Amino acid sequence: MGQTSALRDDASSVEFPLESPEFTPPAAKTPFYLPGSGCPIKPQVSLAGLTSYRVGGPAQWYVAPRCPEDLQISLEWAKSEGLPVIVLGAGSNLLVSDRGLPGLVVGTRHLRHIRFDPEIAQVQAGAGVPIAQLARLVAQRGWQGLEWAVGIPGTVGGAIVMNAGAHESCIADVLVDVDVLSPAGNAARLGVSELGYRYRTSRLQGGDRVVTQATFQLQPGGDPQRVMATTEAHLERRRTTQPYHLPSCGSVFRNPEPYKAAWLIEQTGLKGYQIGGAQVSQLHANFILNCGKATASDIYQLMRYVQQQVEQRWSIRLEPEVKILGEF
Repeated sequence: MGQTSALRDDASSVEFPLESPEFTPPAAKTPFYLPGSGCPIKPQVSLAGLTSYRVGGPAQWYVAPRCPEDLQISLEWAKSEGLPVIVLGAGSNLLVSDRGLPGLVVGTRHLRHIRFDPEIAQVQAGAGVPIAQLARLVAQRGWQGLEWAVGIPGTVGGAIVMNAGAHESCIADVLVDVDVLSPAGNAARLGVSELGYRYRTSRLQGGDRVVTQATFQLQPGGDPQRVMATTEAHLERRRTTQPYHLPSCGSVFRNPEPYKAAWLIEQTGLKGYQIGGAQVSQLHANFILNCGKATASDIYQLMRYVQQQVEQRWSIRLEPEVKILGEF
């Protein structure tokens, strides 16, 4: 697979040309504030605790904006410094190198505003809102359309970028529009038709625009208890068919239709196969688990091994759904 940089939840990597910066951070590796910003930029922040796999080295620089203005200032600083930018939501569906990541990692966890419009059954949510939380909140109102998302571990931003989905539904089905910010600080609002949605991808994936918030159209008038019951049933189904007891990134490989990646891996006899602390799940073969002491390298090598064995057996090359960031 080699080195890749991509966005889903969760991550987008952008390289900017070097320009003369108006502000130079302190030479010492200590946190500092950019002019006009209320959020510190921190050096050498471990990413292991910020990803669902619980592996990965440090970010060269890390910032967690609490408002779009702070996000804009941070992006402009990175551009002036010629730094790559990676946007990190819930850290799900990511595998970060043990060597860490150069540049600026932007965490969206604090961008969590939610606004309901009961007259038209729309909800606007910040990029850092957990999509599962949003699913519960709209279900409690009797609004239908996001019941499937209750088991998705990512954020609104990540779900939009990679067109997250489950149970034959996806984010494109309910999205109205999305607000994005360019590295130069230019804001834009894009309609769903402008995003080029396909299976687990969009035009935002791998691009340089950062999602700040999105608006969703739900179906009102449902009985809250029934909508919540449907939502909980979706969650229970995921809990009984997928391993939640150990760190993972969710599904590792895309489904090569008409096959399911999990079926191909299981039929290749790889359930339970282990490299270091990384193991192919016994419950769901398209999950690779961190059994406690896995490194990112363990997980990466196991992914490669699974690819090789499935391709040798079925002549099908499994494509990763997990985004691989950094050098391996």
